[in-house]
Amino acid sequence: MRSNRTAPRWVTLAAVGAATTLALTACAGSSSGDEPELSDEPVTLSFTWWGNDVRHEITEELIAAFEEENPNITIEPQYTDWGGYWDKLQTSVAAGEIPDIIQMDEKQMSTYAVNGVLLDLGTLGDALDTSAFPGAILGTGALDGTQYAIPVGMNAYTYMTNLDLLDELGIEVPDDETWTWDDLFTLSAEITEATGGEVYGTETGGFTDAGMIIYLRQNGEELFATDGSGEVTASPETLAAYWQQQVDALEAGATPSAEATIERAAGGLSESFIATNEAVFGPWWTNQVSALREASGQNLVTLRPPSAFENDSAYYKPSMFWSVSSQTEHPAEAALFVDWLANSEAAADLLLAERGVPANQEMREYITPSLDEANQAAVEFLNDLEPIVGDAPPATPPGGGVLVEIVQRHTEQVMFGEMTPEEAADSFIDELQTALDDAAI
Repeated sequence: MRSNRTAPRWVTLAAVGAATTLALTACAGSSSGDEPELSDEPVTLSFTWWGNDVRHEITEELIAAFEEENPNITIEPQYTDWGGYWDKLQTSVAAGEIPDIIQMDEKQMSTYAVNGVLLDLGTLGDALDTSAFPGAILGTGALDGTQYAIPVGMNAYTYMTNLDLLDELGIEVPDDETWTWDDLFTLSAEITEATGGEVYGTETGGFTDAGMIIYLRQNGEELFATDGSGEVTASPETLAAYWQQQVDALEAGATPSAEATIERAAGGLSESFIATNEAVFGPWWTNQVSALREASGQNLVTLRPPSAFENDSAYYKPSMFWSVSSQTEHPAEAALFVDWLANSEAAADLLLAERGVPANQEMREYITPSLDEANQAAVEFLNDLEPIVGDAPPATPPGGGVLVEIVQRHTEQVMFGEMTPEEAADSFIDELQTALDDAAI
Protein backbone atom coordinates (compact mmCIF):
# COMPACT_ATOMS: atom_id res chain seq x y z
CA MET A 1 0.00 0.00 0.00
CA ARG A 2 1.39 3.39 -0.98
CA SER A 3 1.76 6.22 1.45
CA ASN A 4 -0.77 9.05 1.13
CA ARG A 5 1.33 11.53 3.07
CA THR A 6 1.75 14.37 0.61
CA ALA A 7 2.76 18.00 0.61
CA PRO A 8 0.84 19.64 -2.27
CA ARG A 9 2.38 22.30 -4.46
CA TRP A 10 0.42 23.99 -7.22
CA VAL A 11 2.21 24.39 -10.49
CA THR A 12 1.19 24.98 -14.08
CA LEU A 13 1.34 22.01 -16.42
CA ALA A 14 0.61 21.87 -20.12
CA ALA A 15 -0.96 18.80 -21.64
CA VAL A 16 -1.80 18.59 -25.33
CA GLY A 17 -0.95 22.26 -25.75
CA ALA A 18 -3.21 23.63 -23.00
CA ALA A 19 -2.18 24.79 -19.54
CA THR A 20 -3.84 22.99 -16.66
CA THR A 21 -3.40 23.14 -12.92
CA LEU A 22 -2.26 20.21 -10.84
CA ALA A 23 -1.55 19.60 -7.18
CA LEU A 24 1.78 17.81 -7.17
CA THR A 25 3.19 16.01 -4.19
CA ALA A 26 6.64 16.70 -2.80
CA CYS A 27 8.25 13.52 -1.63
CA ALA A 28 11.96 13.13 -2.24
CA GLY A 29 13.58 9.78 -2.88
CA SER A 30 16.22 8.35 -0.61
CA SER A 31 19.45 10.32 -0.58
CA SER A 32 21.43 7.82 1.49
CA GLY A 33 23.16 6.38 -1.57
CA ASP A 34 22.43 2.81 -0.40
CA GLU A 35 21.28 0.56 -3.20
CA PRO A 36 17.77 -0.78 -2.47
CA GLU A 37 17.37 -4.49 -1.84
CA LEU A 38 14.93 -6.84 -3.55
CA SER A 39 12.16 -8.25 -1.39
CA ASP A 40 11.66 -11.96 -0.76
CA GLU A 41 7.91 -11.36 -0.67
CA PRO A 42 5.52 -10.95 -3.64
CA VAL A 43 5.56 -7.40 -4.98
CA THR A 44 3.09 -5.55 -7.21
CA LEU A 45 4.21 -2.56 -9.28
CA SER A 46 1.91 -0.23 -11.20
CA PHE A 47 3.09 0.83 -14.66
CA THR A 48 1.48 3.59 -16.73
CA TRP A 49 2.00 4.49 -20.38
CA TRP A 50 0.27 6.16 -23.33
CA GLY A 51 -0.08 4.79 -26.84
CA ASN A 52 -2.25 3.09 -29.42
CA ASP A 53 -3.50 -0.50 -29.55
CA VAL A 54 -0.25 -1.75 -31.08
CA ARG A 55 1.79 -0.27 -28.24
CA HIS A 56 -0.61 -1.61 -25.64
CA GLU A 57 -0.31 -5.13 -27.07
CA ILE A 58 3.49 -5.00 -27.20
CA THR A 59 3.70 -3.61 -23.67
CA GLU A 60 1.44 -6.36 -22.36
CA GLU A 61 3.85 -8.85 -23.98
CA LEU A 62 6.76 -7.10 -22.26
CA ILE A 63 5.02 -7.36 -18.90
CA ALA A 64 4.30 -11.06 -19.41
CA ALA A 65 7.94 -11.77 -20.35
CA PHE A 66 9.27 -9.90 -17.33
CA GLU A 67 6.85 -11.59 -14.95
CA GLU A 68 7.89 -14.99 -16.31
CA GLU A 69 11.52 -14.17 -15.46
CA ASN A 70 10.54 -12.67 -12.10
CA PRO A 71 7.57 -14.67 -10.77
CA ASN A 72 7.45 -12.80 -7.45
CA ILE A 73 6.80 -9.45 -9.20
CA THR A 74 3.42 -8.55 -10.68
CA ILE A 75 3.13 -5.56 -13.03
CA GLU A 76 -0.24 -3.80 -12.92
CA PRO A 77 -0.83 -2.09 -16.31
CA GLN A 78 -2.42 1.36 -16.57
CA TYR A 79 -2.65 2.85 -20.03
CA THR A 80 -4.59 5.25 -22.21
CA ASP A 81 -4.12 7.33 -25.34
CA TRP A 82 -2.09 10.54 -25.37
CA GLY A 83 -5.11 12.77 -25.05
CA GLY A 84 -6.22 11.32 -21.73
CA TYR A 85 -2.85 10.35 -20.34
CA TRP A 86 -1.82 13.53 -18.62
CA ASP A 87 -5.20 14.21 -17.06
CA LYS A 88 -5.15 10.69 -15.65
CA LEU A 89 -1.60 11.03 -14.34
CA GLN A 90 -2.36 14.44 -12.81
CA THR A 91 -5.35 12.97 -10.99
CA SER A 92 -3.26 10.07 -9.66
CA VAL A 93 -0.52 12.41 -8.46
CA ALA A 94 -2.99 14.73 -6.76
CA ALA A 95 -4.51 11.73 -4.95
CA GLY A 96 -1.10 10.53 -3.80
CA GLU A 97 -1.39 7.36 -5.87
CA ILE A 98 1.53 7.77 -8.24
CA PRO A 99 2.23 4.76 -10.48
CA ASP A 100 5.54 3.07 -9.64
CA ILE A 101 6.85 3.25 -13.21
CA ILE A 102 5.84 6.12 -15.48
CA GLN A 103 6.25 6.59 -19.21
CA MET A 104 7.33 10.23 -19.25
CA ASP A 105 7.52 12.93 -21.92
CA GLU A 106 10.43 15.36 -22.32
CA LYS A 107 8.30 18.49 -22.02
CA GLN A 108 6.69 17.27 -18.80
CA MET A 109 9.68 15.65 -17.11
CA SER A 110 11.12 18.67 -15.31
CA THR A 111 7.73 19.77 -13.96
CA TYR A 112 7.20 16.43 -12.29
CA ALA A 113 10.84 16.20 -11.21
CA VAL A 114 11.10 19.55 -9.42
CA ASN A 115 7.89 18.86 -7.57
CA GLY A 116 9.20 15.64 -6.09
CA VAL A 117 7.11 13.22 -8.12
CA LEU A 118 10.06 11.45 -9.79
CA LEU A 119 12.76 9.45 -8.06
CA ASP A 120 16.40 10.46 -8.30
CA LEU A 121 17.57 7.43 -10.27
CA GLY A 122 21.07 7.87 -8.89
CA THR A 123 19.76 6.48 -5.61
CA LEU A 124 19.28 3.12 -7.33
CA GLY A 125 23.03 2.61 -7.71
CA ASP A 126 24.11 -0.30 -9.88
CA ALA A 127 20.56 -1.67 -9.96
CA LEU A 128 19.92 0.57 -12.98
CA ASP A 129 22.71 0.42 -15.56
CA THR A 130 23.02 3.44 -17.89
CA SER A 131 26.52 2.71 -19.21
CA ALA A 132 25.28 1.85 -22.74
CA PHE A 133 23.52 5.19 -23.20
CA PRO A 134 25.52 7.93 -24.98
CA GLY A 135 25.78 11.08 -22.89
CA ALA A 136 24.14 13.18 -25.62
CA ILE A 137 20.89 11.25 -25.18
CA LEU A 138 21.13 10.24 -21.51
CA GLY A 139 21.48 13.92 -20.59
CA THR A 140 17.99 14.64 -21.90
CA GLY A 141 16.60 12.85 -18.83
CA ALA A 142 18.65 14.85 -16.34
CA LEU A 143 17.86 18.08 -14.52
CA ASP A 144 20.57 20.04 -12.72
CA GLY A 145 22.80 16.98 -12.84
CA THR A 146 20.22 14.60 -11.38
CA GLN A 147 18.95 11.75 -13.55
CA TYR A 148 15.17 11.50 -13.32
CA ALA A 149 14.43 9.61 -16.52
CA ILE A 150 15.94 7.02 -18.83
CA PRO A 151 15.42 7.66 -22.55
CA VAL A 152 13.63 4.82 -24.29
CA GLY A 153 14.12 5.68 -27.94
CA MET A 154 15.95 8.39 -29.83
CA ASN A 155 15.17 10.58 -32.79
CA ALA A 156 16.90 13.25 -34.80
CA TYR A 157 15.53 16.15 -36.80
CA THR A 158 15.87 15.45 -40.49
CA TYR A 159 14.78 16.75 -43.87
CA MET A 160 12.84 14.03 -45.65
CA THR A 161 13.63 14.13 -49.35
CA ASN A 162 11.70 12.61 -52.26
CA LEU A 163 14.32 11.18 -54.61
CA ASP A 164 11.73 10.18 -57.22
CA LEU A 165 10.52 13.77 -57.57
CA LEU A 166 14.09 15.09 -57.76
CA ASP A 167 14.84 12.54 -60.49
CA GLU A 168 11.75 13.58 -62.47
CA LEU A 169 12.87 17.19 -62.25
CA GLY A 170 16.47 16.35 -63.18
CA ILE A 171 17.81 17.79 -59.94
CA GLU A 172 20.72 16.27 -58.05
CA VAL A 173 20.34 15.43 -54.37
CA PRO A 174 21.84 18.26 -52.29
CA ASP A 175 25.00 17.56 -50.30
CA ASP A 176 23.62 17.55 -46.77
CA GLU A 177 27.08 18.02 -45.28
CA THR A 178 27.43 21.45 -46.83
CA TRP A 179 24.02 22.80 -47.82
CA THR A 180 22.67 25.95 -46.17
CA TRP A 181 19.20 27.34 -45.51
CA ASP A 182 19.65 29.64 -48.51
CA ASP A 183 20.43 26.59 -50.64
CA LEU A 184 17.25 24.84 -49.46
CA PHE A 185 14.91 27.76 -50.00
CA THR A 186 16.42 28.84 -53.32
CA LEU A 187 16.15 25.32 -54.70
CA SER A 188 12.67 24.93 -53.23
CA ALA A 189 11.41 28.11 -54.92
CA GLU A 190 12.79 26.82 -58.23
CA ILE A 191 10.97 23.50 -57.76
CA THR A 192 7.66 25.20 -57.02
CA GLU A 193 8.02 27.38 -60.10
CA ALA A 194 9.11 24.50 -62.34
CA THR A 195 6.05 22.44 -61.40
CA GLY A 196 3.60 25.31 -61.65
CA GLY A 197 2.85 24.96 -57.98
CA GLU A 198 1.76 21.34 -58.27
CA VAL A 199 4.73 20.37 -56.11
CA TYR A 200 6.23 22.65 -53.48
CA GLY A 201 9.92 22.74 -52.84
CA THR A 202 9.61 22.19 -49.12
CA GLU A 203 7.11 22.00 -46.33
CA THR A 204 7.22 24.78 -43.75
CA GLY A 205 9.42 24.13 -40.73
CA GLY A 206 8.45 27.12 -38.66
CA PHE A 207 5.51 25.56 -36.85
CA THR A 208 7.58 23.29 -34.61
CA ASP A 209 9.79 23.99 -31.63
CA ALA A 210 12.37 21.56 -33.05
CA GLY A 211 13.06 23.76 -36.05
CA MET A 212 13.45 26.76 -33.76
CA ILE A 213 15.81 24.91 -31.41
CA ILE A 214 17.99 23.75 -34.30
CA TYR A 215 18.19 27.29 -35.68
CA LEU A 216 19.08 28.74 -32.28
CA ARG A 217 21.81 26.14 -31.74
CA GLN A 218 23.24 26.86 -35.18
CA ASN A 219 23.58 30.46 -34.04
CA GLY A 220 25.27 29.54 -30.77
CA GLU A 221 22.17 29.92 -28.59
CA GLU A 222 19.82 27.71 -26.59
CA LEU A 223 16.14 28.30 -26.01
CA PHE A 224 16.51 27.78 -22.25
CA ALA A 225 19.33 28.49 -19.82
CA THR A 226 21.80 25.67 -19.32
CA ASP A 227 22.08 26.30 -15.56
CA GLY A 228 18.55 25.11 -14.82
CA SER A 229 17.38 28.59 -13.81
CA GLY A 230 14.27 28.39 -15.96
CA GLU A 231 15.19 31.42 -18.05
CA VAL A 232 14.46 31.88 -21.73
CA THR A 233 17.88 32.69 -23.18
CA ALA A 234 17.08 32.89 -26.89
CA SER A 235 17.78 36.41 -28.13
CA PRO A 236 14.99 38.38 -29.82
CA GLU A 237 17.35 39.09 -32.71
CA THR A 238 17.90 35.40 -33.52
CA LEU A 239 14.23 34.55 -33.07
CA ALA A 240 13.26 37.41 -35.38
CA ALA A 241 15.77 36.15 -37.96
CA TYR A 242 14.25 32.68 -37.65
CA TRP A 243 10.75 33.92 -38.41
CA GLN A 244 12.00 36.27 -41.12
CA GLN A 245 13.52 33.22 -42.81
CA GLN A 246 10.08 31.55 -42.83
CA VAL A 247 8.45 34.71 -44.25
CA ASP A 248 11.07 35.00 -46.99
CA ALA A 249 10.58 31.34 -47.97
CA LEU A 250 6.82 31.80 -48.10
CA GLU A 251 7.01 34.95 -50.22
CA ALA A 252 9.48 33.27 -52.59
CA GLY A 253 7.08 30.39 -53.15
CA ALA A 254 9.44 27.87 -51.56
CA THR A 255 6.76 26.74 -49.10
CA PRO A 256 2.97 26.33 -49.18
CA SER A 257 0.69 29.06 -47.88
CA ALA A 258 0.03 29.31 -44.16
CA GLU A 259 -3.59 28.30 -44.76
CA ALA A 260 -2.59 25.18 -46.65
CA THR A 261 0.04 24.24 -44.07
CA ILE A 262 -2.42 24.52 -41.19
CA GLU A 263 -5.08 22.58 -43.10
CA ARG A 264 -2.66 19.74 -43.89
CA ALA A 265 -1.39 19.63 -40.31
CA ALA A 266 -4.94 18.97 -39.11
CA GLY A 267 -5.02 15.89 -41.33
CA GLY A 268 -2.01 14.30 -39.70
CA LEU A 269 1.07 12.68 -41.20
CA SER A 270 -0.74 10.91 -44.02
CA GLU A 271 -2.11 14.23 -45.36
CA SER A 272 1.21 16.07 -45.27
CA PHE A 273 2.73 17.43 -48.47
CA ILE A 274 5.59 14.92 -48.21
CA ALA A 275 3.26 11.95 -47.69
CA THR A 276 1.10 12.96 -50.68
CA ASN A 277 4.16 13.64 -52.88
CA GLU A 278 3.36 17.33 -53.19
CA ALA A 279 6.65 18.52 -51.66
CA VAL A 280 10.22 17.42 -52.30
CA PHE A 281 11.60 18.31 -48.87
CA GLY A 282 10.10 18.44 -45.41
CA PRO A 283 11.27 18.55 -41.77
CA TRP A 284 10.40 15.37 -39.86
CA TRP A 285 11.81 13.10 -37.17
CA THR A 286 13.66 9.88 -37.95
CA ASN A 287 11.01 7.77 -36.21
CA GLN A 288 8.49 8.97 -38.83
CA VAL A 289 10.45 7.66 -41.82
CA SER A 290 8.64 4.34 -42.04
CA ALA A 291 5.15 5.85 -41.90
CA LEU A 292 6.02 8.56 -44.43
CA ARG A 293 7.49 6.05 -46.86
CA GLU A 294 4.43 3.86 -46.59
CA ALA A 295 2.07 6.79 -47.15
CA SER A 296 4.12 8.22 -50.03
CA GLY A 297 4.87 5.01 -51.88
CA GLN A 298 7.95 6.73 -53.27
CA ASN A 299 11.65 6.74 -52.49
CA LEU A 300 12.07 8.99 -49.46
CA VAL A 301 15.45 9.44 -47.78
CA THR A 302 16.68 11.44 -44.80
CA LEU A 303 19.05 14.39 -45.14
CA ARG A 304 20.67 16.42 -42.40
CA PRO A 305 18.96 19.77 -41.82
CA PRO A 306 20.65 22.62 -43.69
CA SER A 307 23.63 24.07 -41.81
CA ALA A 308 23.42 21.18 -39.31
CA PHE A 309 27.22 21.06 -39.33
CA GLU A 310 27.43 24.44 -37.55
CA ASN A 311 28.13 24.70 -33.80
CA ASP A 312 27.33 21.04 -33.10
CA SER A 313 23.70 22.07 -33.47
CA ALA A 314 22.29 18.62 -34.20
CA TYR A 315 20.90 16.79 -31.18
CA TYR A 316 19.27 13.54 -30.20
CA LYS A 317 15.70 13.81 -29.00
CA PRO A 318 14.22 11.18 -26.69
CA SER A 319 11.04 9.59 -27.98
CA MET A 320 9.95 9.16 -24.34
CA PHE A 321 11.38 8.17 -20.96
CA TRP A 322 11.04 5.60 -18.21
CA SER A 323 10.75 7.24 -14.79
CA VAL A 324 10.15 5.87 -11.29
CA SER A 325 7.85 7.35 -8.66
CA SER A 326 9.56 8.94 -5.68
CA GLN A 327 6.82 7.38 -3.54
CA THR A 328 7.33 3.79 -4.67
CA GLU A 329 7.58 1.39 -1.77
CA HIS A 330 9.54 -1.02 -3.97
CA PRO A 331 12.45 0.91 -5.53
CA ALA A 332 14.56 -2.23 -6.01
CA GLU A 333 11.84 -3.99 -7.98
CA ALA A 334 11.08 -0.83 -9.94
CA ALA A 335 14.77 -0.54 -10.79
CA LEU A 336 14.86 -4.18 -11.86
CA PHE A 337 11.92 -3.66 -14.22
CA VAL A 338 13.26 -0.43 -15.75
CA ASP A 339 16.72 -1.96 -16.10
CA TRP A 340 15.16 -4.96 -17.87
CA LEU A 341 13.20 -2.68 -20.21
CA ALA A 342 16.27 -0.59 -20.99
CA ASN A 343 19.04 -3.17 -21.14
CA SER A 344 17.73 -6.67 -21.88
CA GLU A 345 17.73 -8.39 -25.25
CA ALA A 346 14.41 -9.98 -24.32
CA ALA A 347 12.77 -6.56 -24.07
CA ALA A 348 14.55 -5.30 -27.20
CA ASP A 349 13.24 -8.27 -29.19
CA LEU A 350 9.68 -7.21 -28.36
CA LEU A 351 10.09 -3.44 -28.53
CA LEU A 352 12.21 -3.25 -31.70
CA ALA A 353 11.59 0.37 -32.82
CA GLU A 354 7.98 0.73 -31.65
CA ARG A 355 8.98 3.36 -29.08
CA GLY A 356 11.72 4.71 -31.33
CA VAL A 357 15.18 3.42 -32.23
CA PRO A 358 16.68 2.27 -28.90
CA ALA A 359 18.66 4.94 -27.08
CA ASN A 360 20.73 2.13 -25.59
CA GLN A 361 23.61 1.81 -28.05
CA GLU A 362 24.15 -1.91 -27.42
CA MET A 363 20.47 -2.72 -27.88
CA ARG A 364 20.35 -0.54 -30.99
CA GLU A 365 23.14 -2.60 -32.56
CA TYR A 366 21.52 -5.83 -31.40
CA ILE A 367 18.10 -5.23 -32.98
CA THR A 368 19.18 -3.45 -36.19
CA PRO A 369 19.29 -6.66 -38.28
CA SER A 370 15.70 -7.38 -37.18
CA LEU A 371 14.34 -3.97 -38.23
CA ASP A 372 12.60 -3.19 -41.50
CA GLU A 373 14.42 -1.23 -44.21
CA ALA A 374 13.05 2.15 -43.14
CA ASN A 375 14.09 1.76 -39.51
CA GLN A 376 17.49 0.41 -40.52
CA ALA A 377 17.92 3.57 -42.57
CA ALA A 378 16.95 5.60 -39.49
CA VAL A 379 19.59 3.80 -37.43
CA GLU A 380 22.21 4.49 -40.09
CA PHE A 381 21.24 8.16 -40.18
CA LEU A 382 21.43 8.47 -36.39
CA ASN A 383 24.82 6.77 -36.28
CA ASP A 384 26.22 8.91 -39.11
CA LEU A 385 24.96 12.04 -37.39
CA GLU A 386 26.92 11.36 -34.19
CA PRO A 387 30.08 13.38 -35.11
CA ILE A 388 28.07 16.61 -35.30
CA VAL A 389 25.71 15.94 -32.40
CA GLY A 390 26.22 18.45 -29.61
CA ASP A 391 25.30 18.29 -25.96
CA ALA A 392 21.70 17.60 -25.07
CA PRO A 393 19.60 20.79 -25.10
CA PRO A 394 18.62 22.04 -21.64
CA ALA A 395 15.59 20.23 -20.27
CA THR A 396 12.31 22.03 -20.84
CA PRO A 397 11.74 23.89 -17.53
CA PRO A 398 8.56 23.49 -15.46
CA GLY A 399 5.74 25.26 -17.25
CA GLY A 400 7.42 24.76 -20.63
CA GLY A 401 4.82 22.30 -21.81
CA VAL A 402 3.08 25.27 -23.45
CA LEU A 403 6.06 25.73 -25.79
CA VAL A 404 4.60 23.96 -28.83
CA GLU A 405 1.34 25.90 -28.67
CA ILE A 406 3.16 29.23 -28.28
CA VAL A 407 5.50 28.52 -31.20
CA GLN A 408 2.63 27.51 -33.48
CA ARG A 409 0.50 30.51 -32.59
CA HIS A 410 3.29 33.03 -33.11
CA THR A 411 4.31 31.41 -36.39
CA GLU A 412 0.72 31.62 -37.61
CA GLN A 413 0.54 35.31 -36.69
CA VAL A 414 3.78 36.00 -38.54
CA MET A 415 2.74 34.04 -41.62
CA PHE A 416 -0.65 35.77 -41.77
CA GLY A 417 1.02 39.18 -41.38
CA GLU A 418 -0.56 39.85 -38.00
CA MET A 419 2.88 40.29 -36.39
CA THR A 420 6.29 41.22 -37.70
CA PRO A 421 9.09 38.76 -36.92
CA GLU A 422 10.45 41.30 -34.43
CA GLU A 423 7.10 41.65 -32.67
CA ALA A 424 6.69 37.89 -32.58
CA ALA A 425 10.14 37.42 -31.04
CA ASP A 426 9.44 39.87 -28.20
CA SER A 427 5.95 38.48 -27.59
CA PHE A 428 7.18 34.87 -27.68
CA ILE A 429 9.89 35.48 -25.09
CA ASP A 430 7.54 37.38 -22.78
CA GLU A 431 4.77 34.78 -22.96
CA LEU A 432 7.06 31.77 -22.55
CA GLN A 433 8.97 33.35 -19.67
CA THR A 434 5.71 34.20 -17.92
CA ALA A 435 4.64 30.55 -18.19
CA LEU A 436 7.93 29.42 -16.67
CA ASP A 437 7.78 32.04 -13.90
CA ASP A 438 4.20 31.14 -13.02
CA ALA A 439 5.16 27.47 -12.72
CA ALA A 440 7.96 28.34 -10.31
CA ILE A 441 5.67 30.15 -7.85
